[in-house]
Amino acid sequence: MTVTRILILAANPQNTDRLRLDEEVREIQAALEESRNRDEFEVITRWAVRVDDLQKVLLDHSPQIVHFSGHGSADQGLILEDETGKACPVSTSALAKLFSLFRDTIQCVCLNACYSEVQAEAIRAAIPFVVGMNQPIGDKAAIRFAKGFYRAIGANRSIEEAYEFGCNAIDLQNHPDVSTPVIKRKFEVVSSTSEPAVSPTSSPAVLKSPPKPMNSPNQDRSVSIGGSVTGSAIVTGDSNTVSVQFQQAALPQPESVNIQAELEALHELLTQLPSLDRRKIENALDDAKEELKKAEPDKDEVGQALDRALNYAQKANGFAEAIDKLRPHVEKAAAWLGEHWYKLLSLVGLTV
Repeated sequence: MTVTRILILAANPQNTDRLRLDEEVREIQAALEESRNRDEFEVITRWAVRVDDLQKVLLDHSPQIVHFSGHGSADQGLILEDETGKACPVSTSALAKLFSLFRDTIQCVCLNACYSEVQAEAIRAAIPFVVGMNQPIGDKAAIRFAKGFYRAIGANRSIEEAYEFGCNAIDLQNHPDVSTPVIKRKFEVVSSTSEPAVSPTSSPAVLKSPPKPMNSPNQDRSVSIGGSVTGSAIVTGDSNTVSVQFQQAALPQPESVNIQAELEALHELLTQLPSLDRRKIENALDDAKEELKKAEPDKDEVGQALDRALNYAQKANGFAEAIDKLRPHVEKAAAWLGEHWYKLLSLVGLTV
């Protein structure tokens, strides 16, 4: 019998708001222990996690699922502890690099922390499924999501179904945070005749090839962008598989880009999509525009805002059809933002 190892990492530094982490962990353990497949899971818990603990605990246990419970920040990353028990942030880039070293074993990362969508987006480059939060999430909603998620895992549902169960657990209590959890799927470039590389192999009890999420339209859409690199991709935030052809981009010189004009063009295009929540797209783009009004705008702030807007937009049914129009503006924005934001290009079928 194959045993799925679930590693729970909890951190609530002394100088941060108190969280009900013990209750969350207890609910996760209870959800799995009460399942009829309880013998197929091993839960490993680490409290007061320090930055220096991360590598060791991942190497020691080789988990298939990693669950983080604690504080997060879109700008600083996840908040762990230092040697004195005080807050110590782990940057998004360092966290993504760490998880990339475990790409062959970890199949899902769940970041049950405020503003962790930024980290989830970075981690999904290496990990098949990553769950994050697109805004602050309250204790009750976080605990309900975790309970619903692992209750479904214990019933041998797929990761995507478990995510839907987690969201539904919040919704059943009429809690406004129901749209806060978001799931990111690994973006793979494979040959047109190959199976998507996100199909996991190491833990069949949980990590099976996922079906379409519940309450999602069963659609397959395709778009051709041109270029010499071909493949297929699973677009984050949507249940549809979109086949694309990738184009090698020759980015313009940053100084030649009028970033304000490109953001205005993206604003017009994105807000025309039949989005599930157009308000989030508008708010993210407004954040970018506000940053640009400063004498010395922070490019990371602008990039994060644009990244949020595009990820929200992917939930719209018309996103694939709009890629051709979006691509030149995203290309110019990425050139202005610099190398750290080239990940935006993958959302519209471009590589550099």
